[in-house]
Amino acid sequence: MRSSLVVSLVVSLVVNLVIGLVVGLVVGLVVSRVVSLVVSRWKEWVVDPSEQFYYIWLQVMIFPIFYNWVIIICRTCFYAVEVNYLAVWLTLDYLSDLMYVADMVIRVRTGYLDQGILIKDRAQLKKHYLHSSRFLWDLGSLLPTDLLYFSVGIHTPLVRVNRFLRTPRLNEALDRMETRTSYPNTFRISKLMLYIFVLIHWNACLYFALSNYIGFGADRWVYPNITDPVFASMRRQYFYCFWFSAQIFTTVGDTPLPDREEEYLFMIADLLIAVLVFASIVGNVGNVITSLRDRDNVFFPNHELVKAYLRSRHITKELRKRVNDWYQHLYINKKITRENEILQQLPIQLQTEIAVSVHLPTLSKVTIFQNCEKSLLEELVLKLTPQVYSPGEYVCKKGDVGHEMYIIKEGKLAVVADDGVTQFAVLSEGNFFGEISIINIKGNRSGNRRTANIRSIGHSDLFSLSKEDLRNVLSEFPAAKRHLEDKGRQILIKMGMLEESEEAEVGEVEEVETKLDRLESNLDALQTKLARLMMELESSNRKIQTRVELLELEVEGLEHPPPGDKGGEGEGEGEGERGEGVGEEVELEREEAEGQEEVGEGKVKGQRQGEESDDVTKEGDGESSKSTKEETEKEADATDRTVERNGGEVEGSDEEEKKRRDDVEEKEENADDRPAKGGGVETRREGEKEQTTAEKTSDRDERIEKSKEDLEKKE
Repeated sequence: MRSSLVVSLVVSLVVNLVIGLVVGLVVGLVVSRVVSLVVSRWKEWVVDPSEQFYYIWLQVMIFPIFYNWVIIICRTCFYAVEVNYLAVWLTLDYLSDLMYVADMVIRVRTGYLDQGILIKDRAQLKKHYLHSSRFLWDLGSLLPTDLLYFSVGIHTPLVRVNRFLRTPRLNEALDRMETRTSYPNTFRISKLMLYIFVLIHWNACLYFALSNYIGFGADRWVYPNITDPVFASMRRQYFYCFWFSAQIFTTVGDTPLPDREEEYLFMIADLLIAVLVFASIVGNVGNVITSLRDRDNVFFPNHELVKAYLRSRHITKELRKRVNDWYQHLYINKKITRENEILQQLPIQLQTEIAVSVHLPTLSKVTIFQNCEKSLLEELVLKLTPQVYSPGEYVCKKGDVGHEMYIIKEGKLAVVADDGVTQFAVLSEGNFFGEISIINIKGNRSGNRRTANIRSIGHSDLFSLSKEDLRNVLSEFPAAKRHLEDKGRQILIKMGMLEESEEAEVGEVEEVETKLDRLESNLDALQTKLARLMMELESSNRKIQTRVELLELEVEGLEHPPPGDKGGEGEGEGEGERGEGVGEEVELEREEAEGQEEVGEGKVKGQRQGEESDDVTKEGDGESSKSTKEETEKEADATDRTVERNGGEVEGSDEEEKKRRDDVEEKEENADDRPAKGGGVETRREGEKEQTTAEKTSDRDERIEKSKEDLEKKE
């Protein structure tokens, strides 16, 4: 039996040993895994200044900084506090130092923005922090000045005064809290009171230290003698000094008059500080009140201005009472009617997100907006305008022109008869009305007129959406526009307010055909005008070319006159006759140019007539083709007449040219029969001149032939 017990004990020991080994291995693996994971993540860990962790850490750092500001001076001045709780103070001192060290480590890992991008590289973060002034301040706040305890004694906490250098971290934490809190004015007052408390605390400690230096109970101004049991306790000492300092700073109580120079100096310094404290309190409280008033003016309409206007215009008491009741309802229930103005300071993306979170559930309840694109609803929520109606006030009346639709956010409205008493229906939260009047649905018998009287039963909060805003949004969403029109058409069919679909379709078809006919006629007119403009351009080019040729001929005629006879009078007569020949040539060319100008003028007149008939065509629609034909026939007749006239002129010019050639040849023959005065030289000169004249004559013949060909092409 003993052997069995021994065996069982051995087995149990072995089993427990195996279980322990297995558990140890598992725990070791888990711990090693966690440590490796922490180490790997620590290497990649970077603090984002905009994250929640950084904000929480700043709040944690308030406690060690505030502890040093309050306790170091208290331990220095109140010796009993230092001696009785030394162990507690040393523990808290070195715990705050550890938090200072951790804050430096976090600062090394805190990212910063460079050109709008968060820097996360550890080498850059380390370099940025070590080369900044913040590192010097943080390093100075952690210098081991506690080693001075060995020389001045451990009951000298003033050696830790360098811990005050971490104060900028406290200011950063308070500023972050002020920007994030939902009650900034309350936080500002609380922060001011905290500063005043620290100031009075320091003054109380210095007052007790000065009383100890002068002697407790030496006069009425210093702290009473601590040998008195009433003033011996530590709490009584601190509370008395704090009360005395508060009296000085607030200047609300009678303080004993000082007797010594030290006391006078202390009172002078306190009174100067009291003036600054009082001014800061008044200024901060005034700023808080002003900001609250500005907030009310932004949130709610200015009641004072409206009341002054009502008094100046001698408005009746009943109407003024309604206005006052409306304002009172806004203030009591915190109804904001100027949301769009408040959100205008934010970026458009944030405005959209806020409006979506506030108004999208209400807008989604509207039947015609259900199943619409989310982007469309996001555009519409920015257009919603809050409105508040008083009891008995009409929102809309039957027959009024509808410029907006309404969505009920809160309250009840009644659909009443024309007498204002009979109620047909009651609309409550989530209902809507007036949506049909802002959507242009073809076949709507009521058009954009209201079909019912809507009156507010009590105070009602509505959202209004104007027709212009909806139209602007739907212009960017054609699919949503068709969807809304289809839904509105279905609602009108149920109400019996939509015309027959066949008539509407016939009207649409006729309208489309009319538009097509008008487009075709306009296209024909534009084509005709384009052809006329091309013809006018071609005519202008030819006219310019003809004028250039005429000018060239005139210049040639002036520079190279034809040669005269060899004799005196005969030579003069020959030169005169040749001069007359050149004049005739110039006149011939001018006649040709004038003939072409007349052709061009005839075309221009035809084009102007065509433009006038084209305008008539645009106005008359159906008469466009007829006027175009008449215009074309008139233009053809004018062109034929001009060409015939020019043709006659060209034939006449040909006969004159032939006659002129005969005269020149006859004169040249007569000149050859006359005796030569200059011998062989003059004869050679006459031959060269005759050859030059022949070449010029051939050139003119070629140009005349070219002008004839141009006229034939025009025909």
